[in-house]
Amino acid sequence: QVRLVESGGGLVQSGGSLRLSCAASGRTFESYDVGWYRQAPGKEREFVAAITWSGAEPYYANSVKGRFTISRANAKNTVYLQMNSLKPEDTAIYYCNTLTGRKPIGSWGQGTQVTVSS
Repeated sequence: QVRLVESGGGLVQSGGSLRLSCAASGRTFESYDVGWYRQAPGKEREFVAAITWSGAEPYYANSVKGRFTISRANAKNTVYLQMNSLKPEDTAIYYCNTLTGRKPIGSWGQGTQVTVSS
């Protein structure tokens, strides 16, 4: 079983950048696709970005395409989310999860808070 822990969130001004990390424990991490999701106050959790086990074929929600980049370093058991040109509407708790068939399959962790001020 893979356990994921998110970090790297914080408070940033509109137009700023942050890099989130999703650190995994478990020897089989490199065999999983991984996705980032977010949940804003009063809203449902939504998909943000995902990457296949090999690091190829990343895909993104339309709302973040061109601004966010997902990558992974399997040797470090870590998936990253580089977020540029942040907007106030990106404010949310960000979570990562392992995927099967593009659907999250693991337990949700604590997430990491991202707050973008206008």
